[in-house]
Amino acid sequence: MSAIRLGIVMGLVFGILDVAIMIPLKFDTPRKKWEALIGAFIERFMLGFLIPVVDLGIHPALTGLLIGLGLSIPTAVITRTYAPIIGIGVAGGVIMGFVTKFLLG
Repeated sequence: MSAIRLGIVMGLVFGILDVAIMIPLKFDTPRKKWEALIGAFIERFMLGFLIPVVDLGIHPALTGLLIGLGLSIPTAVITRTYAPIIGIGVAGGVIMGFVTKFLLG
């Protein structure tokens, strides 16, 4: 499997999982809920896509940690919801880094 194909698959899976976690949350309006779900999906898709594609010359799990942290912090700051957003981003990034290492070597 190519790095790009793996990135697309991992991005879709991580994006869908993150949206599924957010569905029960309450929002002020249905529009704000859709905006949050779409934004979360795009952010997590890009996290999953970038991890296998980016080669920093370090273990892919560390790459995943860095990308997960870097993509999650802006959203956490904007929403003032730090632990869940950063935690899921970092944990997902590390897991996807190990999957990348296992599948791509």
